[in-house]
Amino acid sequence: MRIAVSGSIANDHLMTFPGRFADQLVGDQLHTVSLSFLVDSLEVRRGGVAANICFGMGQLGASPILVGAVGADFEEYRAWLDRHGVDTASVRISEILHTARFVCTTDADHNQIGSFYTGAMSEARLIELKSVADRVGGLDLVHIGADDPEAMLRHTEECRTRSIPFAADFSQQLARMDGEDIRTLTEGAAYLFHNEYEKALVESKTGWSAEQVLGKVGTRVTTLGPRGVLIERAGEDPVEVGCPEEERKAEPTGVGDAFRAGFLAGLAWGASMERCAQVGCMVATLVIETVGTQEYTLTRGSFIDRFAKAYGTDAAEEVRGHLI
Repeated sequence: MRIAVSGSIANDHLMTFPGRFADQLVGDQLHTVSLSFLVDSLEVRRGGVAANICFGMGQLGASPILVGAVGADFEEYRAWLDRHGVDTASVRISEILHTARFVCTTDADHNQIGSFYTGAMSEARLIELKSVADRVGGLDLVHIGADDPEAMLRHTEECRTRSIPFAADFSQQLARMDGEDIRTLTEGAAYLFHNEYEKALVESKTGWSAEQVLGKVGTRVTTLGPRGVLIERAGEDPVEVGCPEEERKAEPTGVGDAFRAGFLAGLAWGASMERCAQVGCMVATLVIETVGTQEYTLTRGSFIDRFAKAYGTDAAEEVRGHLI
C-alpha cells in the first residue's frame, strides 16, 4: 500500500533563558518593548507534522512518501529522512524561501516567547499530487496534515477529483479554519484524525453532530491522551485501545504524530483497525519517553516485547512479521 503524507516540514530552534521574562518587563513601557535575552542553551530539532509521521513510518518499514515544501537548506534533513526509510523525492525545494522554522525561548517559569516562520511551506499549494502518483505508480492513500491552508484544500480537492482515498488531519490549523473550510476538508475522507478537544471543535464549527460526522467519513479516529484511542465507523461498534505502560515521561511533543505514524504503518500492512491503533499507541509511547519528535529508537526486539506485554503475544507475533 503506497501512502503519501503531506504537511509541514520544519526545524525547531529551542532556547532556554535562566531568568524570568516578567523581571525584564517594565509595566509603563510595554508599548516600546526592546529586549534581548542571553540564553544558556540551544537545541535544534527536526520537526513538522508530515516529516514526523514519515520518520515513524519509515522506522516501521512502511516506505512513506513525504509531500511538502522546503528551502535549499533542507539537504541535511533530507539525508536524515532518506536514511530512515522515507521517500523524499516529491518534496518541493523553494528557490527563494527557507524551510519553515519555529524559534522559541523558554524562561525559568516555563513561559515561552516564540515565532513561527512559514517560509517555503507557503509553496506547498503548488504541489500536484498527480505527479507524485505518476512517479510511484499510484497512491492508495494521501494523509493531508497541517500545512499551508491553500495546499490542504488543493490536495483534498485533487484527491476527490482523482478518486484517491484521503485522510483529513487538521491538527494545528483547526483553530484558524472556519466551518466551511472544515466541512470541505472533511467530507468524503476515508479517515478523520483528531484529539478529544479537536473533535468537539470540529462539531462546533461545522454544526454537524457526532453522528453526522460519521456519515461524512469512513473512519473517525480520536486520540484520548493517556487513555488511548477511540475508533468509530457508522453502523459498527466502536473500538477502544489503551496505551502501553510508560517507562518514563520525558516530553509530549510529537506524540500525536507518532500515533499517526504507527496507525498508517498498520494500514500499509493491511492490519485491522484495532491492530493499527495498537501500533500507533506503542510508537506514541516511545516518543513521550524521549525528548524530541524524531530522536527515539525503534528496536525490533524491544518493540515486540513491549507490544506483547501491552496487547498479548498473538498481536505481537502478527506485528513482528511486518517490522524490518
